[in-house]
Amino acid sequence: MVRRKLNSTDQTESDKLILQNRLKEVRNNKNLSQQELAEIIGVSRNTISSIERGEFNPTAKLALILCIALDKNFEELFYFD
Repeated sequence: MVRRKLNSTDQTESDKLILQNRLKEVRNNKNLSQQELAEIIGVSRNTISSIERGEFNPTAKLALILCIALDKNFEELFYFD
């Protein structure tokens, strides 16, 4: 594995990356309410709502759990804008 230090240009570019998601669309396609999805994965409905609105980025663990629960790959559920 090649490792290198991030320079200020790299850090500026990474600051521009914003994690977006298709959670609401995928959840609706599965005919799940926010409450139902929250119960399936063990979080509050408010957490699901906050993720859908882009107010909260899930941890890697929660993102993986969402992907598993919704039978989607990470790239199908989350993307960078």
